[in-house]
Amino acid sequence: MTILTGKHVSRRMLLRGVGAAIGLPMLDAMRPALAAPAGRAQSASRIAVVYVPNGIIMKDWQLAQTGSDFEFTRILKPLERLREDIVVVSGLSNHAANKAKGGGHAKASGSFLSGAIPKYTAGADVHSGTTFDQIAAVRFAPQTRVPSLQLGCEDSRMIGNCDTGSSCAYTNSISWKNPDSPMAVEVNPRSVFERLFGTVDPSLDAATRARRALYKKSILDMTRQDTQSLVSTLGSVDRRKMDEYLTAIREVETRIAKAENDPEIPTGEKPSGIPFSYIEYVKLMFDLQTIAFQSDLTRVSTMMMGREGSVRVYPEIGVPDPHHPLTHHRNLPDFIEKVTKINVHHVELFGYFLEKLKSTSDGDGNLLDHSTILYAAAISDGNQHSNHNLPLVVAGHAGGRKGGRHFAAKAETPVTNLFVDILNQSGIETESFGDSTGRLSLS
Repeated sequence: MTILTGKHVSRRMLLRGVGAAIGLPMLDAMRPALAAPAGRAQSASRIAVVYVPNGIIMKDWQLAQTGSDFEFTRILKPLERLREDIVVVSGLSNHAANKAKGGGHAKASGSFLSGAIPKYTAGADVHSGTTFDQIAAVRFAPQTRVPSLQLGCEDSRMIGNCDTGSSCAYTNSISWKNPDSPMAVEVNPRSVFERLFGTVDPSLDAATRARRALYKKSILDMTRQDTQSLVSTLGSVDRRKMDEYLTAIREVETRIAKAENDPEIPTGEKPSGIPFSYIEYVKLMFDLQTIAFQSDLTRVSTMMMGREGSVRVYPEIGVPDPHHPLTHHRNLPDFIEKVTKINVHHVELFGYFLEKLKSTSDGDGNLLDHSTILYAAAISDGNQHSNHNLPLVVAGHAGGRKGGRHFAAKAETPVTNLFVDILNQSGIETESFGDSTGRLSLS
């Protein structure tokens, strides 16, 4: 591996220490090695899917106006400050879920990113389809250390019956490596951190314990020698970028350690490394994705803010009731209001992620400039388990995509048409995917 060539820095350089390896953000010193014909460094495209469960109160989501002249609805209002960075998409449906058998939640999430009909089973013989994020992961894998991240903030069981005879694999995962292999989500921030920056096989229990002991010293201390050697060769702008990047890593480390050692949380309330506060938990997971994208450790991620059928409660926003039962509101105003509050809360946290990406420099722009971030639910109306007119937001400017629009597709257009566009906008030429009928061009 080439580390330094004169004043040039390789994009693949790692700062190494005992049991640790830190990737680098895009630096000006990398430009000569990566220069395009016009002399500009090439920034990688990233793809992320942020998934919310149980459907949306669509009357408070759906925009009345199409094109650029639209007013934000109550649920989408938290994204108003990011108007020029988003495209709200309506009119798309998941036809695979409509054709499938089984629980309404399982067949929705189990087919969503693939457009394939999931097999109705609660056994180990699950079967659906390769998801579009994994198509991208395979394409980007030669350039990254981690092909993709699958993150979640709730129950990651992959076996058993979770929805009317349908396997938990369908409700607890949205990413499938191939039709027979759902990708388990990682719910522990510490484990995600170690996957990104550790170098020891996590399957070895003794090694894992030893590595966790080393992390108490901070991964930055472990790689201090390599870091100092590199920084001494950089210009002032790159030194500032490195300082911001390493500070972000230190802050994430500190928050994980705080979650592991919080004396106010009773033993057994949660696994070590998971913050007790849902807000802090989600933000920590978003920050880990930001660092992973910034350092080009991965270019693909999916995150489930809750599993499908989630019964999480949200007392911090005045909703102490379980989420899923509320969505079967039977048109009761009190239930509808509580679900709307949850929907708004999720969008607020998504806005945090977009702001984080937008404030993180990357090459000739920022991470949001070079990303496609899909915010989505596989169910629109949770009361009816509807798979029509799905609530979707596409954020970021990968491939030159312009924001500030409401794109209304022809009713019943397959949602997989959007995935064809996302792949192409990310530099992966694709004519079809899943049950697509063409490309829904947002460019």
